[in-house]
Amino acid sequence: MMTLEHKKIVIAGGTSGIGLSTALLLLNKGASVTVTGRDAEKRRSASAKGLQTAEVDSTNPEALQAFFQSLGNIDHLVIALGSNKGLGNFTELSLDDLRKGFEEKYWPHLNTLKSAIPFMNPAGSITLVTAITATAKFPGTSGIGSVNGALEMMVPIIAKEIAPVRINAVSPGVVDTPWWDFMPADSKQQAFEGYASQIAVGRIGRPEDIAYAILFLAQNDYMTGKILPCDGGLS
Repeated sequence: MMTLEHKKIVIAGGTSGIGLSTALLLLNKGASVTVTGRDAEKRRSASAKGLQTAEVDSTNPEALQAFFQSLGNIDHLVIALGSNKGLGNFTELSLDDLRKGFEEKYWPHLNTLKSAIPFMNPAGSITLVTAITATAKFPGTSGIGSVNGALEMMVPIIAKEIAPVRINAVSPGVVDTPWWDFMPADSKQQAFEGYASQIAVGRIGRPEDIAYAILFLAQNDYMTGKILPCDGGLS
């Protein structure tokens, strides 16, 4: 397994949730970690934890290109940009809402990839954070699943195109992160209890569960082009 000590790592969307947990884990492994985000308060909180931070809008290709140009070569990239748009049974699904899902997650992922690849060290890796909705076929997730599925479909193809740089994706299940904050607290708790009863390990995921899966993909130089589910057996 590759060491991450002194490696330069960027985590896009790394100021909260899975991205932040991953950043802190990799920092603990001796890496130099920069997290990006648009929320000033979240960046201040991440900085107080010892992380380098940068204000970067991942919907803006020019800003991304300038950011990576300023950093120079990097060893590992994690893209943890999320969206909760596109939920609901298809007959009631707003296609405008689904379009926002692509605008908030799919295109920012690709913008980040396109900007970062020229600066990746050949022995480095890229990890996308998708979601189990891409493959689990749960009712009410056809829209949001299509966003994650579109990203996952590209991973094995891009892996062959950019080799020897590696690219993989981690596909989380239900994880207790701010992603769920669109729901009232009592509704969220009820949803978590319902999901926990369906999950083989008997609990909702924690951000650090996914962070360790990302760590594995970054360190294992024989992994590329793969989608790694990390859902506690939900799917």
